[in-house]
Amino acid sequence: MWTANFSSISFGTGCSGKDGAIITKVNKRKEGKIFVKCAVNTKTQKPDKAVRIGVLGASGYTGSEIVRLLANHPHFGISLMTADRKAGQSIGSVFPHLVSQDLPDMVAIKDADFSDVDAVFCCLPHGTTQEIIKGLPKGLKIVDLSADFRLRDISEYEEWYGQAHRAPDLQKEAVYGLTEILREEIKSARLVANPGCYPTSIQLPLVPLIKANLIQYRNIIIDSKSGVSGAGRGAKEANLYTEISEGIYSYGMTRHRHVPEIEQGLSDAAHSKITISFTPHLMPMNRGMQSTIYVEMAAGVTIEDLYQQLKISYQDEEFVILLERGVVPHTHNVRGSNYNLINVFADRIPGRAIITSVIDNLVKGASGQALQNLNIMLGYPENTGLLYQPLFP
Repeated sequence: MWTANFSSISFGTGCSGKDGAIITKVNKRKEGKIFVKCAVNTKTQKPDKAVRIGVLGASGYTGSEIVRLLANHPHFGISLMTADRKAGQSIGSVFPHLVSQDLPDMVAIKDADFSDVDAVFCCLPHGTTQEIIKGLPKGLKIVDLSADFRLRDISEYEEWYGQAHRAPDLQKEAVYGLTEILREEIKSARLVANPGCYPTSIQLPLVPLIKANLIQYRNIIIDSKSGVSGAGRGAKEANLYTEISEGIYSYGMTRHRHVPEIEQGLSDAAHSKITISFTPHLMPMNRGMQSTIYVEMAAGVTIEDLYQQLKISYQDEEFVILLERGVVPHTHNVRGSNYNLINVFADRIPGRAIITSVIDNLVKGASGQALQNLNIMLGYPENTGLLYQPLFP
């Protein structure tokens, strides 16, 4: 049996012996001190968070991803969740993997009280968001994960989404939230239009190359593949297991709604109109996205020039990673994370290059990028709450 003066004992960070802290292990002496590891009953500890968050549409996949990511955010705490069809239910009853989260029950949007909310993630379906955001208190910071504020031209929105824009004044205020490209604009924004999943995976590798005039603006061909979660959580016959498993299929041929969003971003980079050929495919996997992009290099440009430009553009970025030469990005290696892995390869056709880009469609393609944007809008390090490593296998 041994005794020790408490002045010579060092406890691990956060181990106070209160609120359920239990001494579980005494480590060997080091430099005259005894180090003690503690286990803390976090169920009894509910520290106040500096920023109160509302999640509108918490019963969908992107809403549940916001909840999952915020579980480890030191500054953002959820004070409101809405879900019309699940009103009155807890998040754990709707998403059992979140049963550990002690959060308020979900309410219908019409019953939502925003007096205890500082910022909102809007995870509602396209076409419903404009009216709702228009009615929110003006002091709220808002990140909208729908497509309702992504297209600056409201006539283009009407053409591609089949309905008139219901908040044209708000559209003028909205900032497109492709974080690594438009970080400075996002800092001062009140309303950020979070990019779509396909546009994120495509624009991140292409925009730096277009800005550097390294590729031709013509004949950009994009072949993208997505996990089924990209279609949302609603019950649809086309998304049944027997319809999806053991096969792949193309959809939205020539008319996918992300086309104008992609072209808008690439045209901004080029200061000239760019038209793309884009075909998405649905894959029999839950989450993940790969875009394979075929481009013509500008005269005199080599594959090494493309590689070096991407390296320069993203060498200081946390979440966009250019892989070593010759390494092919895999969707498995970003699953559950906010990372975008990219690489560039020489095509067999002289003068052409192949770019491969992978993301998790629910994280970097949706909720992760949304959290990255709100961090910037509120002055926090943009990686806060986002350092989850990919889940493998």
